[in-house]
Amino acid sequence: MKPIVIGIGEILWDLLPAGPRMGGAPANFACHAHALGADATVISRVGDDDAGALLLENLGRLGVSTVAIDHDPDHPTGTVEVSLAADGQPQFRIIEEVAWDHLKLSPKLLHLASQADAICFGTLGQRSEVSGHTIRQIVAATPESALRVFDVNLRQSYYNASILHDSLALANICKLSDAELPAIADMLGLEGDVHTQLDQLVQRYQLRLVVFTRGGDGSILTDGTEWVDHPGLPADVKDTIGAGDSFTAATTMGMLHGMPLRKISDIANQVAAFVCSQHGAVPELPQELRDCFSVRHNSP
Repeated sequence: MKPIVIGIGEILWDLLPAGPRMGGAPANFACHAHALGADATVISRVGDDDAGALLLENLGRLGVSTVAIDHDPDHPTGTVEVSLAADGQPQFRIIEEVAWDHLKLSPKLLHLASQADAICFGTLGQRSEVSGHTIRQIVAATPESALRVFDVNLRQSYYNASILHDSLALANICKLSDAELPAIADMLGLEGDVHTQLDQLVQRYQLRLVVFTRGGDGSILTDGTEWVDHPGLPADVKDTIGAGDSFTAATTMGMLHGMPLRKISDIANQVAAFVCSQHGAVPELPQELRDCFSVRHNSP
């Protein structure tokens, strides 16, 4: 059976120079997880507007379930104004008081969470009190065996030490980038070099895994015992939007399949490098990457 994987939090339109594209880290994560073989669902909220209807249509076309996306009659669908630096790195201006800021807890969402094999959440989706409470309650409702993936995803000023600490306390996997680690170390009092700081995260929050991405310089995966350092893969970068989310999805799928960390690292770097070579957050993955977690591919 396919693992049941949930992305919870923001879903929105990235308003890129080349035109609008579907975005939001939890939605991107769910789309990539589905492409890699998961039964994927997004928990979020859209406005009763054309933008929201088109997001649902796009998710459906990509095979991701929209049954847990509510409609908000009072707030618009989320948007983000995106500009790209010369190296393809995105810069964001995230519009406030949108539908996903008003995510409400319901028995339906708690039931869905109780069936999950993995759930991914971040800081941005928790920027409002109501959505933050809802997200934490839903993550807490997942089974003890589930992967609870905290994708740090620091954006603008929409985070603080309390959100970071509470989220890490709920999580058993943390994904963060080299750009985010200094801010996290400062807010949480992590000391020493990168190796020491990542080890402190594992030990302090009893994490099963820390996923540390370094853009074109690859990644580190560590469970506190094993340390897998990948130098990264060359890519003709179009933009980096969604690359981190694809890395998170590939890592999650590898963990769900019980793969060794080194193999997970190899696959996740391949997936992220491909996404960087394409425009937009969720380009169609080539078949050889889509097959990485198939039963046939991983059978002895």
